[in-house]
Amino acid sequence: MFSFSKFILLIKLFFLYLFIFSLIYFLHISFFNVGVVFYSSLFDAFISCVLTIFFLYKYKFENFERFLIILILFSVGYIISISVPTVIDRSLSIYILEKIDQRGGGIKLNAFPDIFIYEYLPEHRLADIRITEQLYSGTIEIDDNGCVTLTKKGRLVVSLSSFFRSNLLPKKRLVNSEFTDDLTNPFRLDFKPYEYGCSFS
Repeated sequence: MFSFSKFILLIKLFFLYLFIFSLIYFLHISFFNVGVVFYSSLFDAFISCVLTIFFLYKYKFENFERFLIILILFSVGYIISISVPTVIDRSLSIYILEKIDQRGGGIKLNAFPDIFIYEYLPEHRLADIRITEQLYSGTIEIDDNGCVTLTKKGRLVVSLSSFFRSNLLPKKRLVNSEFTDDLTNPFRLDFKPYEYGCSFS
């Protein structure tokens, strides 16, 4: 039976897990190579769970309770991994705030398109980072001619994301001062010519 004393132990384990996770994450990013920030942090969350198991078995929990505790702790690690380092690493929203601060606290609204193109892309090496992440994830491959193509996994991701975008994103989303469904079909703007396309013979 889950008693108050077990609840206190659970709280202690929770903070122990956070400590271990924070320590492993710091050591990982400081002294080891990192491929993708999210995957790296998720790996740290898993290792932290494994280490926490050793402490968990010191306490009188039933096996199913131990399973649930580990599941909860890993879920916490997952939430932290995707909500803190991953968001800060790749969030355009965070970048906007940082850029406004860098520019002395204010930027003209009509300057943002140029900032995204001429500052955001090179400052964050956005194309390089995203291509690296997709290669690491196995969703794309690059042939000897430098042509980037989708793998089977990549095509599956695209079909799922396209379905979700078209059917399950808000149809009336506030963009600037109007509600629109533009983001349910971002490719509605048909940019031509396709000079960057690969030729397949």
